Amino acid sequence: MADPITVSVLTHRFEAIVQEMGEAMLRTAYSQILNSSRDFSTAICDNEARLVAQADHVPIHVGAIPWAVASVRNAFEGQVRPGDVYLLNDPYHGNNHLPDLTAFVPVFVEGAVAFWSINRAHQSDIGGATHGAYNPGAFEIWQEGLRITPLKLYDAGVVREDVLQMIVTNVRHPHDFLGDLRAMIGSARLGERRLLALVEEYGAKTVTEAVDEILDGAERQARACVATWKDGVYRGESVLDDDGHGATDIAIRAIVTKKGDGLIVDLRESDPQVKGFVNSSFPNTMSSVHMALAYLIDPRTPKNSGSFRVVKVLTTPGTIVHPHPPAPVTLSTNHCAQEIMEAMVKALAPACPTRAIAGWGRRFRIAIKGVNPRTKRPFIWHMFHARPGGGATAVGDGWETAGEGQAAGGIKFGSVEVAEARFPLTFEHHEFRADSAGDGRHRGGVGANLRLRVDIDAPAVANTAGDGVRHTPYGLLGGKDALPHRYRLLSKGRPPRVLKTKEVGIPVRPGDVFFVESSGGGGYGPPSKRSREARASDAANGFVSARRRRR
Repeated sequence: MADPITVSVLTHRFEAIVQEMGEAMLRTAYSQILNSSRDFSTAICDNEARLVAQADHVPIHVGAIPWAVASVRNAFEGQVRPGDVYLLNDPYHGNNHLPDLTAFVPVFVEGAVAFWSINRAHQSDIGGATHGAYNPGAFEIWQEGLRITPLKLYDAGVVREDVLQMIVTNVRHPHDFLGDLRAMIGSARLGERRLLALVEEYGAKTVTEAVDEILDGAERQARACVATWKDGVYRGESVLDDDGHGATDIAIRAIVTKKGDGLIVDLRESDPQVKGFVNSSFPNTMSSVHMALAYLIDPRTPKNSGSFRVVKVLTTPGTIVHPHPPAPVTLSTNHCAQEIMEAMVKALAPACPTRAIAGWGRRFRIAIKGVNPRTKRPFIWHMFHARPGGGATAVGDGWETAGEGQAAGGIKFGSVEVAEARFPLTFEHHEFRADSAGDGRHRGGVGANLRLRVDIDAPAVANTAGDGVRHTPYGLLGGKDALPHRYRLLSKGRPPRVLKTKEVGIPVRPGDVFFVESSGGGGYGPPSKRSREARASDAANGFVSARRRRR
């Protein structure tokens, strides 16, 4: 058994490695969705598929990684060699959804696999029936993109060129895809080198045996926190707008039993699976529950497989949180992942009111495909701007334009200047949306207003994928709900077109403007408790309008 100081040092060394892997990815990826918006995550697992460390990137990614590691390890049992690189993206084989391609590098210590160095990154395109990796029209997973079950891309250090060519042939922008894939592999290789250096410095026995103690320590910390919450059986519900195929008001229902230092989260009363792509693969559902737990426990507790031992999850196959294949699932990392998290947080708010979080804004994405008149080359652009606001808490206001709850600020909106330089776009204005946040003792973070002009010569096409037009971010413990999203397409000579959250094939004409008004976050606590100084600051910063101040 290692001494506590050594265990603490190794805990932080593992975390430093995944953070460095992330920095390498940020500096080498080709696509703006990765090198600017940071829609990727890095992690280390051991060979038992236990999550040892993760960087603070995208929470919904990492909670599902143990299922992916187990899938790859089991598929190639007895065939893993030094120098191998594996890929996976199929949600029915351990992944979240198809756009999140995952690269795995096995790390050998004394002749056996001791760790897996992992990079999971959202691809700008993964093939399928529509551009941009989301297909609102899909009613089966084959229409959503290329499915990669556990696959060996490098065999003992030698790339399998035929396999690589097959994958690249199935995506729309092979140059950027290859650059992003090489960045992912480079990031995971960096993790391998740093892990081997750590083993050389501390010794194989010390490093590998410390993993059990790191996980056990995280479990003890998580249980100590949960033990302070009030025992009971609690219910929470969160509702999606629709699935894009006629199903509306789709409910996620969580019955959470808190007893002692453990939790049972029962999702079996959630609605049946639907035709559209809001279904959640089982690994994605588990990640959503673990994400909610991570938000509720002490932030100093390491977020690994040890801390997640405190929760048991119950699901029913055939429901939206555990669909039967071939149900489409691509939107699930946003919705219904966020709704699973919300249902659990709402349920536990009476048990731990000082730790609960009001509702965050939901994802409402636009992907535009066209030809850039400056370069004469095709482009796909994903809108990560005009982010919604974060939910308020017991200790403060929500973050302005922080993004969705499933990312918790980990996904950024990219540089306006870089977007305008690389794509035929003009940001006519991009500013805070006054009055969008829910009022409360602590208000939610405000959303944004965006006018985005598309400077093309030939018609383009856009898709949307998201939620939050009908069901707004919730206020908590007396706090008010936020405003919903409102997205419109403005085209000369035509009336404004209100965009649905799940549309495919939207025609975009030269000079058209996307007018985006994004949601704020929910408020926490009664508005009557908000201080005069805080309200003066809200007014000074334009977070509330003069009209609202007069009410």
